[in-house]
Order: sequence, then C-alpha cells, then structure tokens
Amino acid sequence: MAPTAEAHLATPPELDADLPVKDATEPEPRFYTAAEESGSEEEEDEEEEDPWDLPELRDTGEKWSDLDTRGKVLRVLKSIVKFVLLVGLLYVFVCSLDILSSAFQLVGGKAAGDIFQDNAVLSNPVAGLVIGVLVTVLVQSSSTSSSIVVSMVSSGLLEVKSAVPIIMGANIGTSVTNTIVAVMQAGDRNEFRRAFAGATVHDFFNWLSVLVLLPLEWASGFLYKLTGLVIDSFNIQSGADAPELLKVITEPLTKNIIELDTSVIRDIATGDLEARNKSLIKIWCKTETITNLVNITVNGSANCNPDALCWTEGNKVLTQENQTETLYLKKCTHMFVFADLPDLAVGLILLALSLLALCTCLILIVKLLNSMLKGQVAVVIKKVLNTDFPFPFAWLTGYLAILVGAGMTFIVQSSSVFTSAITPLVGIGVISIERAYPLTLGSNIGTTTTAILAALASPGETLANSLQISLCHFFFNICGILLWYPIPFTRIPIRMAKALGDRTAKYRWFAAVYLVLCFLLFPLSVLGLSIAGWPVLVGVAVPVVVFAIAVVIVNIMQNRWPRSLPSFLRSWDFLPKPLHSFKPWDRVVTAGTTFCRTRCCCCCKCCIEKEKDEETDDIKTKDRSLEMYDNPTLTIEDEAKITATHL
Repeated sequence: MAPTAEAHLATPPELDADLPVKDATEPEPRFYTAAEESGSEEEEDEEEEDPWDLPELRDTGEKWSDLDTRGKVLRVLKSIVKFVLLVGLLYVFVCSLDILSSAFQLVGGKAAGDIFQDNAVLSNPVAGLVIGVLVTVLVQSSSTSSSIVVSMVSSGLLEVKSAVPIIMGANIGTSVTNTIVAVMQAGDRNEFRRAFAGATVHDFFNWLSVLVLLPLEWASGFLYKLTGLVIDSFNIQSGADAPELLKVITEPLTKNIIELDTSVIRDIATGDLEARNKSLIKIWCKTETITNLVNITVNGSANCNPDALCWTEGNKVLTQENQTETLYLKKCTHMFVFADLPDLAVGLILLALSLLALCTCLILIVKLLNSMLKGQVAVVIKKVLNTDFPFPFAWLTGYLAILVGAGMTFIVQSSSVFTSAITPLVGIGVISIERAYPLTLGSNIGTTTTAILAALASPGETLANSLQISLCHFFFNICGILLWYPIPFTRIPIRMAKALGDRTAKYRWFAAVYLVLCFLLFPLSVLGLSIAGWPVLVGVAVPVVVFAIAVVIVNIMQNRWPRSLPSFLRSWDFLPKPLHSFKPWDRVVTAGTTFCRTRCCCCCKCCIEKEKDEETDDIKTKDRSLEMYDNPTLTIEDEAKITATHL
C-alpha cells in the first residue's frame, strides 16, 4: 500500500522557511485523477511517436557471422527463392491490373462511348472535365480515354479546345487505381495510413492542378495556344509506333485470359451505329481484308458509276464495283472465345478474379518485402531512396526523383502500374511520402510521353490535332508541377494527403466513402447539373463553393485566431454531432460490420484490429494507473509529484 499524500507532502521546518508565501489571490492548483494522469501520459507518448516516421525494419534473425556454413547456404537459398517469388508476384500483380482494366472496359466501355457522343455537353468545360474522370474510371486507362478523344478530334467530331478539359479529367481518373491498391492494405493501421496518403497525394495534385488551370484555360485558352505555337514552330513528321515494352512481357499471360477490340468503343464514340451491336470480346485474332471488283445489277444505265464499265445483258444492266470483304483466318486462344456470354457477364467475372488476384498478390508482396527488407539491406535501400544530396545540392534530389518516375513510367507505359507498385512500398515504410510525391509527379510526365509517341504514329492528315492533344496533357502536368512542387511551402498535396491518411487510419471505412464520393458521385452530380444547362450549374455550384470556402476559413480561424470569431462559431458544437464528427457514423458502421461478422461467413479484419487496439489501450491505461498507486519503490521526491495529482 502506498503511503498517504499528507506524509509525503510534509517538509522539514528549515525548508519551509525558505519557501515563498503563497498569495491568496493565486488560483488553486488543478489536481488530476489517476485516469486523467494516465490519459495525459498516453497523449504525450502519442505526441512523441510520429506515425509518419519510417518504421525500423529490424533483423530478428541470427547475424551472418554467427551462422555456420550450412546456415549461410540455407539463408542464401531462401533469399533466392524469396526474390524469385517476389518477381513472380509482381508479374501477376501487373497482369491483374491489365485484366482489371479489361474488365472495366467490358462492364462500362460502351457506356463510355455513349457519354462521348453528346457533343453539346462536351462543349461545356466543366462537363468535359467530369466526363474525362468518369470515362477513365470506367475503362481504368487514361490511354484508352485519351485515344478516344484523339479519334474524335481527328474525325472532326470534337474541337481541340473542347478536348483539353477531357484530358484534364483523364489525368484525375487514372489515379483511382493506386487508391484501390492502397485500400488493400487496410489490415494494419499505420501501414494503411502511409499507403493511403501515398496514393491520394496523386489525387490531390491532380484536383488542385485542375482547380487552378481549368478556369485559366477556360478564360484564356493558354494550353491550346501554347501547344498550337509548338506545333507551328516545328516541322513535325509522322514517326513510328510507340514502344510496347510492358505488353511484350504481360501478353503471354493476359492474351490467354481475354483480348478486347477497343476500336468498338471508338466507333461508338464517333457515331457508328453498327458498332453498338458488336462485342468488345475479340473472337478472330487474325483477319485479312481483300477488295474485289465484282459485277452488280443496277436499275437502268443512269445508275451506272461513270468511272466504271457498264453494259447490258438481256434485260439487265450490269456495272462493276469494288467490294471489301473480311476473311477470318484464325480464332483467338483466350478462355472466353467460345463462351456464349454477354460482355457484362464476362466483365463481372474478370472483375472479381482480377480483384482477388490483385489483393492476394499485394498481401504476399508486402509480407515478402517485410521479410526481405531487414538489417543492412533495409538500411541501404532506405538510404538510397530517401536520402538527399549533400548541401548545397539537396534541392536537386526531388527533381532527380521526378526524372526517375518519368523514366520508369515510360518503360512500363502505365502510370497506374508504376504508382500502384510504389504504394505498398510507402505503406511498409521503405519510401517516405515526401519521396513518393516527386516520383508520382514524374509518373504523370512519363505517361504523357508515351501518348506523344503514339500521336506521332498518326497519319499525316490527323497528326497535328493528335499531337496537340498529347502536348496539352504534357504541359498540363508541367504547369501542375510548377505550381505545387518547386517551393516547399506550395507542396500542399503532401499535407492534404497526410491529413486524409490520419482520418482514414482512424476510420478505415472512410476510404471507401472517399473513393465513391470523389470518383463517382461527385462527377456524376456535376455531369447531371451540366446537362441541365449553365444556369442550373451556376445556380447550384456557386452557393456550394461559397459555403465550402466559408467553412474552410472558419476552420482556419478556429485553429489560429479563435477570439476573432463570435462565441458560437469558435467550435462546431452548436451543430448536431453527425454534422461535425465521424464518431456517430463510426458507431453505425461498426455495428453493421459486427453484424456482418457474426451473422455472415466473412471476416471483418478492420473491426477485429480496432477491437484489439481498444483492448490494448485499456490494458495500458490499467497498467499505468496500477503503477501510480501500488509501486512501493517510488522515492519520496517522485511520489510527492505523483501523489499530489491524486488528491
């Protein structure tokens, strides 16, 4: 039993004489209970441990020098096997992303073509932006949506100036893939915090760039004019096809699962009515088109082609005409070539399989990386990836990372693949979010260079328009980097991504809400308002934007200058709690997932982890309070400090 507080608060008389006399006007000291004391200590511990610090990947095994020959050979063999498994899993991971894109095209490809058909809506820059987002989310490929836009511009259905907002939207939509990959790491709270922030920093960069550059482009057309000057200044000639480095590696597997005819989507977008009845699933992989001169019967010599031979046989008037015929030589070998299923059914099957493969590969990759990146290996990798150049060249490190991101994306020909590959590395703490940000910016540039090469392969009559659209995409990303990277203060996407990462780590269900809201509900709402016309769009959007800006200003003033606000605005407590706190919503979601776990045969891992965290916190609080009351080894000085808090 610990001594009473009075016994330890008593001081010798000679010391009392030196103590200052307490003024009666001084406020009484505040005393805390044991629970409050333990809570304050937990808060101090949380403040000391920054969740954004990269974790130490410690080597828990034996040191190399302590191993015998057999142990060293076994460790080398294990490392080789793990490396081979890692490469294989990465290969399946990339292939599953390709299949996921094909699945989305089968599910929503024709709908995407229909969306592009309404030219009156596309002339509205806001509608064009959200259409670019929606179509890219539907087909899971900014290259596909960009190629549709290029086809429409080349055929004269869409002007280059109207296509610029669609390209901006495609830039936003392509970032949904790595955000989905980040959700797969929701099992561990800290890994999820870092992974989700590393993925959404791409989203915030794209949205902020659009918020600045879209109004500027609408008012001045600077991207259209700048790219027009570039096209006019150089004698650009048609080049070779863009290299397909990644497809050479992945096609042996993916072509045996599914092959698509993406020209059907382009034909629907350009107004071909026959394309609506065609399937996106490619049946014949080898065809040949031949043109024959055949005899046909016409009604009278007046209907004869003046450039063709015309003659009479009995009562018939015959002429010659060129007819094109397609010869089907070889069927494809993928698993759905003989399946009598509609595109939607095949798309849903592939969607489920690709998501399962993606999730499985990601979990295994993270576990393999955690087991491989230990000891000196982890130290070397983290130093190489996260260390800056020595002073005064430290500022060049980020720009080198941008070049690396651009080069790697050019090699794999997909920004989605590259950003999805570095997302788990951010989650396990190998790459910091500050380093992932310039790599992502470089990825945005790299994906535009492949589009430029593809545009250079266009025919001469459509080369200028195709290349101008690709250059608009390139300069949009360059302008975004100039806005949000060179000055450290302007790297707002990092701070926003960290704030969202903290929120989703605490309420992991909010990640799904974010995905649905930003990439589906918000674009669909804006599209609906745009279809209704400019007056409706302005009438609804302006009050919403003004209200959002006012809320942001009040939040900033609440944190920095609360006394400048009226008393009722110094907090949001006057509102119902569901309007300013996630806790009521969290209870609803937790109750739903608990019901799902108890009544269904699925495992709600997030809820289990949350319950474990809460139990751990309770145990820590209990242990600390017991230490304060029942530790008999406390010295008089230490206990005087502690027991004073229990009065």
